[in-house]
Amino acid sequence: MTTGPRRGPYCLGVHVTDVGIDVAVLAPHAVAVELCLLDGPLDAPTERRVPLSGPHLGVWSASVPGVRPGQRYGLRAHGPWEPAYGLRYNPAKLLVDPYARGLVGELRYVPETYGHVVGDDLVGDPYGPRDERDSAGHVPHGVVVDTRALPGPDPAANRPWTPWSRTVVYEAHTKGLTRLHPDLPPELRGTYAGLAHPAVVAHLLGLGVTAVELLPVHAFTSETHLVEKGLTNYWGYSTLGFFAPHAAYATAAARAAGPAAVLDELRATVHALHEAGLEVLLDVVYNHTCEGGLPGQHVSWRGLDDAYYYTHDGAVPATLVDVTGTGNTLNFRRTGVVAMTLDSLRYWADVVGVDGFRFDLAVTLGRSTDGFRQDHATLVAAATDPSLAGLKLIAEPWDVGPGGWRTGQFPAPFAEWNDRFRNAVRSFWLADPGRAAHGLPGHRVRDLATRLAGSVDLFGHGTPPLGRGPYASVNYVTAHDGFTLADLVAYEHKHNAANGEQNRDGSDDNRSWNHGVEGPVQRDSPAADIVPLRRRSIRNLFATLVLATGTPMITAGDETGRTQRGNNNAYCQDNEISWVSWDLSPWRTDLLATARHLLALRRDHAALRTSTFYTGRPRTDGAPPDLGWYCPDGAPFDHARWHDAGIRTFQMLRSAAPPDDDQVLLVVNGALDAVHVELAGGAGEPWTLAWDSVWERPSEVSTAAISGGLHQAVGTMTTMEPLSMRVYVRP
Repeated sequence: MTTGPRRGPYCLGVHVTDVGIDVAVLAPHAVAVELCLLDGPLDAPTERRVPLSGPHLGVWSASVPGVRPGQRYGLRAHGPWEPAYGLRYNPAKLLVDPYARGLVGELRYVPETYGHVVGDDLVGDPYGPRDERDSAGHVPHGVVVDTRALPGPDPAANRPWTPWSRTVVYEAHTKGLTRLHPDLPPELRGTYAGLAHPAVVAHLLGLGVTAVELLPVHAFTSETHLVEKGLTNYWGYSTLGFFAPHAAYATAAARAAGPAAVLDELRATVHALHEAGLEVLLDVVYNHTCEGGLPGQHVSWRGLDDAYYYTHDGAVPATLVDVTGTGNTLNFRRTGVVAMTLDSLRYWADVVGVDGFRFDLAVTLGRSTDGFRQDHATLVAAATDPSLAGLKLIAEPWDVGPGGWRTGQFPAPFAEWNDRFRNAVRSFWLADPGRAAHGLPGHRVRDLATRLAGSVDLFGHGTPPLGRGPYASVNYVTAHDGFTLADLVAYEHKHNAANGEQNRDGSDDNRSWNHGVEGPVQRDSPAADIVPLRRRSIRNLFATLVLATGTPMITAGDETGRTQRGNNNAYCQDNEISWVSWDLSPWRTDLLATARHLLALRRDHAALRTSTFYTGRPRTDGAPPDLGWYCPDGAPFDHARWHDAGIRTFQMLRSAAPPDDDQVLLVVNGALDAVHVELAGGAGEPWTLAWDSVWERPSEVSTAAISGGLHQAVGTMTTMEPLSMRVYVRP
């Protein structure tokens, strides 16, 4: 056994060699660290301890012969127990290696998993004495996984490399997307392998999306307060391991075979989706961990070096800084935290083959001593790392700390979730009409127009100016967090009682409209006449999303009218509230056909997919202006009309540069009354009506009674129904 300093650069974690393993762990303030090799039952393991040498630059390491893949292990860290100073060493607690490639076993919610003394109610003084009970039988164990020569094809070798101009993101939950799918064998439902089943792939391709963005698949746990209520952290934003796939999403066969088989299943899924032309993006949570605030459990980073990994306020007694709303914040002023994040990203890119990442609460990753910085080491490293070059990097551009809202302020090549788009679209189509129905004023159309045109006010900054382009704006109307599209038109208030928090959780700023009645409406109800209006509102929202300039993101199930029964914070609902239903009633089938039609329009018309911001001028000599705005009478918008809150109808004319020579006219009527519109556009071919949100399904285009016919010349007067929009194209 070799316990002296390792030769060459440190490679953190456990890595298989020809004769055993190399192990290295970062714990700068520890006085000793031990590798614990575990055998026997998970709840009563036997243990062989190997002392690590160090620290050298804060790293403890050893080479251990004879250890092979599949070996369970953990860590124990020795040092002072001085919680008032942020030092919380407790060698009685077996710790998960932050770099573990595989994990087995469950985290139990018992006093043994706390570093400080707690009672049976799991409550104690976090600044009190340390608990001496051993935790090895109550926490997950790391597993040695050999990633040197993985079986199967390389999922990093067949990436689709879809350009941003063609990208349509589909945000989905690994389990929730397939758990109820009737065409999947029961053993594949809710699993990684289920994502790549031909029935699921056919739905995604038929819909017209190009990238699947999966909610967290890093190993995660549930919070104590959820477990006490019999609930779980369904979404997965409570990370236990930044390198290990969440084993519960693997098939039973893969779980039984061990972590290496879980990894194989995930890699095979990514490869199969690539073969179908679909990219895979991961929602990653590097801003905090599952250990929570100081009263929380003692399972990994807290025991290795609480003062190093987590951000503290610098006072005595030491208090954690929480800019994530979860109780702890990883400290991105520490080189080791930045390195751990980049090591994790490289692992998922190179080994698992994913095509990009959506960074949860990404402002936290860019926080320095003086707040958020665009040139923070984490952001610069991600932008320049060779393994991440060309992959899609998407920031959720806020956290809950001071100065936490930073939409539009991330550097290239990051794209960003555009919450201003969400708010503008919901306000225009839902909140404003709801207010107008009660005689109250709404917003001006200029905010919606800015979002439709790519949000240059947010994403046009930087060097060079306008360089990021409109695809930096990831447009969305719904996401996992909040109402579904169907619930936006049926509920004005959240209904989160199932979460067990007396309906206090979840946002109150929903900008939704129930069209006069809260919740579902039965066919024989006196209010049944609002149901078609609700369906039209869904179509208006979806069309605005996919036809706007930028990168659209669709939430799984919105294309088929999925409901969460008014729950706008279903993070703990691992049941039919959250799972996608594949039992499609006629109106849901019609909605799916509409979604496919609209995404096909986006795919087929270059005028809907510009990669540069509009200027309002021709892109080439003799070409029409790239963008024009027109009033209902066909006259161009002027300054005064942009500021007139009474105007709710407008036309948006977009033109693509040669050789496409494509033009598309969007006509939008956000008023509660029908409006006569004179079609805008320069001389040329007549317009062809490609879609009208009044239609329940696209096939109505062949039978709809439309004044003037489907082909209408510029200057034709047509009547727009209340709260409707149309798409016209050149033949």
